[in-house]
Amino acid sequence: MKIHRVFGGMIGAALLTHSFAVKATTQTMIVAGGCFWCVESDFEKVDGVLDVVSGYTGGHTENPTYREVSAKKTGHYEAVKITFDDTKVTLKSLSDYFWKTIDPTDDKGQFCDKGSPYFTAMFYQSDEQKAIYETSLAEIKQSKPFNEKIVTPILAASPFYLAETYHQDYYKKNPIRYRYYRASCGRDSKIEVLWGEVGETQSKK
Repeated sequence: MKIHRVFGGMIGAALLTHSFAVKATTQTMIVAGGCFWCVESDFEKVDGVLDVVSGYTGGHTENPTYREVSAKKTGHYEAVKITFDDTKVTLKSLSDYFWKTIDPTDDKGQFCDKGSPYFTAMFYQSDEQKAIYETSLAEIKQSKPFNEKIVTPILAASPFYLAETYHQDYYKKNPIRYRYYRASCGRDSKIEVLWGEVGETQSKK
């Protein structure tokens, strides 16, 4: 009986330790890349990404609504928070992938969506994240296949507010509307012109 209890206790302790180890590998990344439906869709296809949620950040209004953000008076970006397992995908690789899912040369918005809610940005939550973003930016400036200047800023993270429920996983809930919007907005065609390939396919290589 004592042996069983001791052995059971050892197993329990091992499982608990393993659980903490798994949790310790989870990180989050916050980026803005125009329409959050599209950014959410692009990143949820990446191996190692556990979850992506749409929201608002970077502005001055607490708990903003979509209508308020769309009115371009809150200062908020449409953004996503990406939760990932850093034993399967690194922050650096996600940062490099991010560039090829956006038009980083557009200082007025993204594709057919213009105005401050659709500006691009990378939001760092620590000095380590800032350094990784800056390294990724420096490398992409050297390797980009176009002449235009990259205008996407690297900014300190501020409170991230979840968007309304109907915006979460919009591409799954409304696939026909989503595909029509994405195509008519010219997102993938512009990215292909800039990068030579559609950024969404990068994670499959």
